[in-house]
Amino acid sequence: MQTTTNPTTLTHWIGGTTAAGDGERWAEVTESATGAVVARVPLASEEVVDTAVQAAAEAAGPWGRAPLGKRANVLFAFRQLVHEHRDELAAIVTREHGKVLSDAAGEVQRGLEVVDFACGIPHLLKGEMTPGVSRGVDSYSLRQPLSVVAGITPFNFPVMVPMWMAPIAIAAGNAFVLKPSEQNPSASLLLARLWAEAGLPDGVMSVVNGDKAAVDALLAHPLVAAVSFVGSTPVARHVYETGTAHGKRVQALGGAKNHAVVLPDADLDLAADGLVSAGYGSAGQRCMAVSVAVAVGDVAEPLIAKVRERIDALTVGDGTEPASEMGPLVSTAHLAKVRSYVDAGVAEGAELLVDGRDLAVPGREGGHFIGPTLFDRVRPGMSIYDEEIFGPVLVVVRVDSYDEAMELTNASPYGNGAAIFTNDGGAARAFEQEVTAGMVGVNVPIPVPMAYHSFGGWKHSLFGDLHVHGPDGVRFYTRGKVVTRRWADPAHRGVDLGFPTAR
Repeated sequence: MQTTTNPTTLTHWIGGTTAAGDGERWAEVTESATGAVVARVPLASEEVVDTAVQAAAEAAGPWGRAPLGKRANVLFAFRQLVHEHRDELAAIVTREHGKVLSDAAGEVQRGLEVVDFACGIPHLLKGEMTPGVSRGVDSYSLRQPLSVVAGITPFNFPVMVPMWMAPIAIAAGNAFVLKPSEQNPSASLLLARLWAEAGLPDGVMSVVNGDKAAVDALLAHPLVAAVSFVGSTPVARHVYETGTAHGKRVQALGGAKNHAVVLPDADLDLAADGLVSAGYGSAGQRCMAVSVAVAVGDVAEPLIAKVRERIDALTVGDGTEPASEMGPLVSTAHLAKVRSYVDAGVAEGAELLVDGRDLAVPGREGGHFIGPTLFDRVRPGMSIYDEEIFGPVLVVVRVDSYDEAMELTNASPYGNGAAIFTNDGGAARAFEQEVTAGMVGVNVPIPVPMAYHSFGGWKHSLFGDLHVHGPDGVRFYTRGKVVTRRWADPAHRGVDLGFPTAR
């Protein structure tokens, strides 16, 4: 049951300052551990989105022409401010999302690493030059900003995912319009204020809060050149198809059903630690969470025993409590969804080994809590295997061989991440070459790349050609241009209708 405790009234951030909503529609932001309503957030209309985009378009030209050193200086200042406010950002994430403080602090750190990368924008935007492609002719390439770009980000990483996008887009010379999740928007508004304090010109960074109406307005707006999205697969498909239909460049990262294959020769303590950490961290609300353990041969029984030992030792509670290792889900609606999947798994015949549905946290009866849940003897065709649950539900599938494990893993329509636990180098090499996933871990359950590589999946986990942040991020937020140059030379005057060559 939700309670209300003098909720804060939030705003948008447009043109370098707060901007009130038009007053027509509002959503509630809750404290996940208690269910209390802590804020009211305006849901932007098409007119509010247009105001933000127009402000961005006005600011984009001067910012895109600003010297690279000036842009880099703003990035360095922003980096320092985020570092100084990291505890405040983590506390906001824990309150509105539910993840424990240590996890929230890790999210802020991973976002900072992308800012570190973006601070090197003078190097990242260097082009190439080839002198003498023909007599007196030189050719060189350069990359230029797109102008106005937008980011649509999910509830599960309210700091990290916006910082995967905005720092690189802004460093590259674009103006950025962020539409964060309406479930936990406060961190994005703080980041916008920090951008302003860092010296970013008004209009280069805007935040419009909203729901599908705001998303569709951004996708259709003629001044938005590109859209980055992270969220569920159905919405990712909608964003990609709608955005590209309006002539935009789109990268839309979707859902996942990440498999971890455990071979009989694996270090089972390492594997069990990895499965529990990756399956139940952030209450399973990660697109890189391991949700399927593929147990090969006779490894299932000893592996499950070790996993259960670790589940029994976990402490679930308010994310602000130092002892808590796993917090609540983001909302009552999401709690009901995850519980319904557990109900379906039982009805479909899976063996429920650990049931988290009846978990109670004393003093937090209104919180969105569900305990770690473990299923065994799960098969394709069951909803708990086929669909992304996005909660602390780990399922075990038993197979007889490595080949069967690979066939199972590659048959999944998702391809975000995949991992293998083994001490066999040949098996590990075969796995990393053969698995159809964009990010692969060898004895690493959550193979999220560092900022200087790019994050992205395959199949229904990504719609678009380029991954997010890293080198792909620079390519996504810029477009290439090749210049072929010759200065006037009297010896080469005259009409020539032939196709130009280097001879």
